[in-house]
Amino acid sequence: MPAQAGAGQSGAARPGRAEPASRLLAVNFAACLLLLIQYLLGMAVNLYVVLPAAHPGAAAPDYFTGAASGLAWVIPDGPVWAGVHAAFGLALVVAASVGIALTWGRRSRMATVMSVLGALAILGAAFNGVSFLNYGHAFSSMIMAGLWALALACYLTGMFLAARPARGNPA
Repeated sequence: MPAQAGAGQSGAARPGRAEPASRLLAVNFAACLLLLIQYLLGMAVNLYVVLPAAHPGAAAPDYFTGAASGLAWVIPDGPVWAGVHAAFGLALVVAASVGIALTWGRRSRMATVMSVLGALAILGAAFNGVSFLNYGHAFSSMIMAGLWALALACYLTGMFLAARPARGNPA
């Protein structure tokens, strides 16, 4: 086995620590990049898309049925930017779930908390995005933006947690 740098040195390889930490760092970095792409897609929707007042799911009396109908319409048949934004939002929900799976059971409870909180923020933003799509209330868009910022803060914090060296004896 190759010689390793001293345990107190920065960048030293630690058995059982290096690979999970680098994987967690990569997952959090990817989440930040995906959230930034989603932000740009949302800006394109905000600036260039006028949603029709009548579409499947619009003004639905049952939120969840309307949400399913609205998403099933906007992704394949709605305005292009809105469809891409919605599809990317669904992909973000899946990516956030993968992020939770990768942090679950790691030594850093705070990394898991940040991952779960980030995923909940993404899920909440998705629900408010569908609410905006179907009901057109500006406050839904504002809540979506606030939850996006919370998710980004969570994943940035997760990056810092993954990048910091382990304390004490990792064994």
